[in-house]
Amino acid sequence: MTQTLKVAIIGCGGIANGKHMPSLSKQKNAEMVAFCDIVESRAEEAASKFGAEGAKVYTDYQELLKDKSIDIVHVCTPNDSHSVITVAALEAGKHVMCEKPMAKTSEQALEMIEAAKRTGKKLSIAYQNRFRNDSLYLKELIETGELGDIYYGKAIALRRRGVPTWGVFLDEEKQGGGPLIDIGTHALDLTLWLMDNYKPKSVMGSVFHKLSGRENAANAFGPWNPEEFNVEDSAFGFVTMENGATIQVEASWALNVVETGEAQTLLAGTEGGADMKNGLRLNGEKLSRLYEQNIDLNAGGVAFFAGESESDADREARMWIEAILEDKEPLVKPEQAYVVTQILEAIYESARTGKAVYFE
Repeated sequence: MTQTLKVAIIGCGGIANGKHMPSLSKQKNAEMVAFCDIVESRAEEAASKFGAEGAKVYTDYQELLKDKSIDIVHVCTPNDSHSVITVAALEAGKHVMCEKPMAKTSEQALEMIEAAKRTGKKLSIAYQNRFRNDSLYLKELIETGELGDIYYGKAIALRRRGVPTWGVFLDEEKQGGGPLIDIGTHALDLTLWLMDNYKPKSVMGSVFHKLSGRENAANAFGPWNPEEFNVEDSAFGFVTMENGATIQVEASWALNVVETGEAQTLLAGTEGGADMKNGLRLNGEKLSRLYEQNIDLNAGGVAFFAGESESDADREARMWIEAILEDKEPLVKPEQAYVVTQILEAIYESARTGKAVYFE
């Protein structure tokens, strides 16, 4: 008989409702049995919609963690509480999926890794863009040597006007930053993973607050309040790796550009290149001629048949549950997410001091 894992959700806000709970509800080997939020009505609503029969509701995560029947905890709270809740859950004997970014600081992220090692429980970070069809296909191509030695990457997370005006996104104390730590983290994670390069040497960064003070600004989510907008509206970084490879990081919620893109990467290697600008595109040189190739990952379908498709969020949930049931490493390893946090932190530090940040 296949084991059914019991899952608890801590933080029943937007990302829990938009991704975690819908995807977990589709997993036959998992059931959500506990829901916690500082706003009790949110936890109650989540339990009513996604909970198993008899699901419990909490406003204090420490009370939830006392339930020994819970196998897994998903941490979906603001960034400043990721580490403390994750460490407590690991210490309570639970496996943990924590929302991105791993933590507000690299010191907090390291505490999470140490707790996972100490307890022997699995820890993963919710970088769902690795689970997209184009990301997985490109990763396989790279592993076959299609791009050769990748020495240049660009992590792209640019919105023209897409400032989130709800929750605590504009609160630097709770989040640790703005678009860089919110969406730039996805693009950077994707780039490092595809390059399989986690050894940064130095970082230079620039952070801007150029558009955040505007009243009644055009914005996809409605005008923001300039008095509340105390995080950056755009940020940029230049990363040099130990092996000489370089990575550019671009992140914005508000920037006067037409060419935008989110959770995308551009890679250049000795044998070829790839980008995700309009789907997955490869480029290179064959038979003394340059070529470009657009990859259609939906090719080969059957006419008049709507096949079942798995979203990146659903695939993330399935592979996470499988990693626990089969006792194998999750696709997103905490040590990798830790390097993402280190680089993001270094970009902010470099922007603050005007100097490069060097890693030991």
